[in-house]
Amino acid sequence: MIETALFVCFLIAGDWPQFRGPNSDGHAAGPSTPLTWSDSENVAWKVPIPGLGWSSPVLSDGRIFLTTAVTVEKGLSLRAMALDAKTGKVIWEREVLPVTEAPSIHAKNSHASPTPIVRNGVVFVHFGTVGTAKLNVADGSTVWICKDLIYSPVHGSGGSPIIQDGKLIAVCDGSAKPFVAAVDIETGKIAWKTERSIEAKISHSFVTPTFATVDGKTQVMAPGPNHFAAYDLSSGEEIWRVLHPGWSIVPQPVVSHGLVIYNHDYDHPELIAVKLGGRGDVTDSHVAWRIKKGAPSTPSPVLVGDDLYFVSDKGIASCVDVNTGENHWTERFGGDYSASPIFANGKILFLNEDGLATWIEPGRELKIFGRNEVPGRTLATPAFCDGAMYLRTDEYLYKIAE
Repeated sequence: MIETALFVCFLIAGDWPQFRGPNSDGHAAGPSTPLTWSDSENVAWKVPIPGLGWSSPVLSDGRIFLTTAVTVEKGLSLRAMALDAKTGKVIWEREVLPVTEAPSIHAKNSHASPTPIVRNGVVFVHFGTVGTAKLNVADGSTVWICKDLIYSPVHGSGGSPIIQDGKLIAVCDGSAKPFVAAVDIETGKIAWKTERSIEAKISHSFVTPTFATVDGKTQVMAPGPNHFAAYDLSSGEEIWRVLHPGWSIVPQPVVSHGLVIYNHDYDHPELIAVKLGGRGDVTDSHVAWRIKKGAPSTPSPVLVGDDLYFVSDKGIASCVDVNTGENHWTERFGGDYSASPIFANGKILFLNEDGLATWIEPGRELKIFGRNEVPGRTLATPAFCDGAMYLRTDEYLYKIAE
């Protein structure tokens, strides 16, 4: 039996506790949010955020959590913040890790790009190889800091961690000896660390992994340099792999319909659908379909019913059949894209890097519902909670609500 693994945790109804929502699938439930906005229309509040970070906001029990990197006299201050969702007032702001020599980053990256995770009164923040921390949501006090995920990042860190069954999973694909690791969320100690089994010429990536349940056991889905690998959540053992020539992988995979769908390359992106349930090298036996036209290098796809929606970094949006890869439509939206599309209000939202958002109606014929815009750079994926959208720019956090 193969099924998508649900993210099991105790949450307040309507929370947005991690990257791409409650099930990390880009689906927003709950009350409707405004379909139109601007820098002033339907803006409940707009709060300046110090420093720079492209982590998405997450929400739990009326509080917003995010990370940021602030330039200080002696380097960088990597910080976590909590804000009141009703008012935008900062509840606490804490330095998690000081950095005197920060690793170099890509122009589109920040030193605070991985999205936090909220669970049961604590928030986990991840700054790549610099460190990972568990903080109390009430005041930001530190429970533990893990500095054992040591690797050599290229262009900084980007992928967000995920949590399941007491383990925080982080992909650590650096310039040498890339690996996937699990951190015990109670102790902050490494539960397992598995080096990538394929030696790649270019070994760095920035992927956010996901989970699938296969034959009653949870597997970690983690695309990497020159291969995709699935790992046993309990032990870290590699279960199966698909070989490919790509590198610098970013989008989070989609798991549904007995498939895992992922991108394998940044420079020449291609979506690949692989049937779950294999063992060993399944490159020749389990690949269901491949798509190169319009495949994303950075934004994660979103699945609605039997249709998969995605947008390339250069603004080419597409809808395909998830079972076959058959294309229903392709359209150039314009602009560059990093944020992942979100299914909300019965529609799909695409946000480009210049603050332009496009709503479309789900369906096998393209129907654009409307467009909205705010000033500033917008690389972070929006969050939705309790009838509001939380939109982060390079300077502000917006609450869009009536």
